[in-house]
Amino acid sequence: MTADFTEVPVLDIAALLDETDPGYARAVANLGDAARRVGFAQIVGHGIDSTLFDDLLTATRAFFALSEQEKLKVHIGRSSNHRGYVPPGEEVFAAGTVDAKEAFDLSVDLPADDPRYLAGNPLLGPNQWPELPGFREAVTAWYDAVFALSRRLLRAFAVALGEPADRFDRHVTAPPSQLRLIHYPFDPAAADRPGIGAHTDYECFTLLRPTAPGLEVLNAAGTWVDVPLIEDAFVLNIGDLLEIWSNGEFVATTHRVRRVAEERYSFPLFVNVDHDTEVAPLPAFADNGKPARTPVIAGEHLFAQTAQSFRYLQERLARGEVTLPAGAHPLATFGRKALTSP
Repeated sequence: MTADFTEVPVLDIAALLDETDPGYARAVANLGDAARRVGFAQIVGHGIDSTLFDDLLTATRAFFALSEQEKLKVHIGRSSNHRGYVPPGEEVFAAGTVDAKEAFDLSVDLPADDPRYLAGNPLLGPNQWPELPGFREAVTAWYDAVFALSRRLLRAFAVALGEPADRFDRHVTAPPSQLRLIHYPFDPAAADRPGIGAHTDYECFTLLRPTAPGLEVLNAAGTWVDVPLIEDAFVLNIGDLLEIWSNGEFVATTHRVRRVAEERYSFPLFVNVDHDTEVAPLPAFADNGKPARTPVIAGEHLFAQTAQSFRYLQERLARGEVTLPAGAHPLATFGRKALTSP
């Protein structure tokens, strides 16, 4: 909340890929500065092979080109761990807006006999996969590459907070880090509604690859700032959990996708820690003059926010089939929009 930023910084993170690089400390400082001032950055020099993205985009286009009947065979409501196809209108954020998008959601692909899945964990287990040749392979290759990058960045965030680089490593064994394949169709006759409504992300941070502009972030003055499309760059943004761990030193900046002016695909990986991780302000930030953030259990926070924003889970809540964790935060609790609300 210290700066009314007017643009999102662009960071070259090549030095973060090697912790012995002479430029590592400066790259960490730049990352920390962006996290404190803006909560967003565009990152280049990430080392992800561009052919992986090409294959992902080809597979994603093929999936969303399927008939509605075929896509609904892997509807997210057919899973017990929130994996699969999300049709338009399924997801609704705090403002009650209906998004003009469809999506396919997946996460770490655990076997069906994993004890955490068998115990009923609502966010862990196997993915649903459509019967589409090459889809699973292309999506999995992308997931693995971006997840590996996220591990490097999580270590850099720890250093930016004055902690040892491995501070969070022990909390990343099988985290519910979700990858979404999102399709924003372009319909010039559609009502003027957002591609996706204003929200913060529920995890530690997000790594996003879009194919077209449309993303906007909210600054401390209440102004929406455009995030321009940069070829081969990831958009990185802080999520709720790093806001809690840093006790507001890092801010989970509110963002949205405005009504799209062209067909758009978007691929966010929401980087999380293990389900049972307790997230509370680090000792160095517990008394930093800012309101103390309430501790959460990472997986419980993610499930609570998800259950409040998906219609099929709201219906399960109403029927008593699932329940919100005790002390669950309502939607729109974090970020600049929450902090600037009366």
